[in-house]
Amino acid sequence: MSDAASARFVDAGVLRVAFAEHGDPAGRPVVLLHGFPYDVHAYGGVAPLLAAQGLRVIVPHLRGFGPTRFLSDQTPRSGQQAALGADLLALLDALRIPQAVVAGYDWGGRAACVVSALWPQRVRGLVSVNGYNLQDIARSGQPAAPDTEHRLWYQYYFHGERGRAGLAANRRDMARLLWRLWSPHWPFGDADFERTAPSFDNPDFVDVVIHSYRHRFALVAGDPALEEIERRLAAQPGIAAPAITLEGDADGVSTGGAPKPGQFTGRHEHRVVTGGIGHNLPQEAPEAFAQAVLDLAG
Repeated sequence: MSDAASARFVDAGVLRVAFAEHGDPAGRPVVLLHGFPYDVHAYGGVAPLLAAQGLRVIVPHLRGFGPTRFLSDQTPRSGQQAALGADLLALLDALRIPQAVVAGYDWGGRAACVVSALWPQRVRGLVSVNGYNLQDIARSGQPAAPDTEHRLWYQYYFHGERGRAGLAANRRDMARLLWRLWSPHWPFGDADFERTAPSFDNPDFVDVVIHSYRHRFALVAGDPALEEIERRLAAQPGIAAPAITLEGDADGVSTGGAPKPGQFTGRHEHRVVTGGIGHNLPQEAPEAFAQAVLDLAG
């Protein structure tokens, strides 16, 4: 779908963002956002479906992934939710997109939810896998049910320096393991994985990932430049933008379930995608993901 040789680049906020673009440059814009540990190839089946309907489809590499780079050595390598949202907003600004459908899962779904919650005027519609994807950091110390806790083993592993060293030394093996655990019925092959794996060689990958999984548990400070955004997110704001939330019926990391009352205050629909669909929903069920985007793009 995109690699360092074919990617386009734009300076946006603190990043030089690498992205793929498909479809009609004058079409209604859609931004598709990948998660961890994936990259733009997650949308290899979705983007052509949307482009065929006349949409302008933009698929960026998130901070710490692929050819995307920080513009300054002085910028904290933060992976906090405010950073992901600020990156998406800066990308919309840099590409001069006043309003878009924003769609994603995992980290990408979080970025889309942040912008939808705090800057709803920039969002024509939101597609979010696993629902309301904003972290409630103030309550992160409260234990969950054991069935939920065991799914988060990798996050607890990353809390220690052993986990940082393990990720640095075994980033490909770690990613492949998570793919298998989180999408137990997805028969991805070596070629599928190897298209994405180079994205983990980004020099900031380990720092951004480790910070993300420590910040969400209030174990480390965030980027001081993002404190105001985090303050607003701490209120767990409702999302007024029109939204469709998706859930795979075999997601191995998220327990899923319909969003709680008050999380989505505008027009909202929750869809369960069946057939053994795991965490990487757009790559496993591209037609269902694309249809949700089209239903909001109008």
